[in-house]
Amino acid sequence: MKKIIALLGIAVLSISCGKKEKTVSATANVSPEELLVIEGKALFESNRAACASCHKPNQKIIGPSIKEIVKVYEEQNGDMIAFLKKKAKPIVDPEQYSVMETNFAILKTMTDRELESLVAYMYSEK
Repeated sequence: MKKIIALLGIAVLSISCGKKEKTVSATANVSPEELLVIEGKALFESNRAACASCHKPNQKIIGPSIKEIVKVYEEQNGDMIAFLKKKAKPIVDPEQYSVMETNFAILKTMTDRELESLVAYMYSEK
């Protein structure tokens, strides 16, 4: 019985170590900017951030599309991170601000890196 438990332990360790190597090697050839975009996309689409429930890349659902948001921020030289930190007024579809405002509780829990990754992902979709 002890031998079976020991073999199972070794098997689990070798499997988990193998997965780590694959994860590391999958991101080893990615630039820091690309990694930020990858992290942002994962966060954008996650249940934690819930951005994708209202925003799609090319079409307005509840909120404006990602492309529309980026277009307006570029045209008006806006600071999207400042908006996400609630330090800047809405410049995209301000009449819908009350809908977005409920998400600031979620955004407040995010690190600067996470907010930067969201914005990097959104700009990558333009």
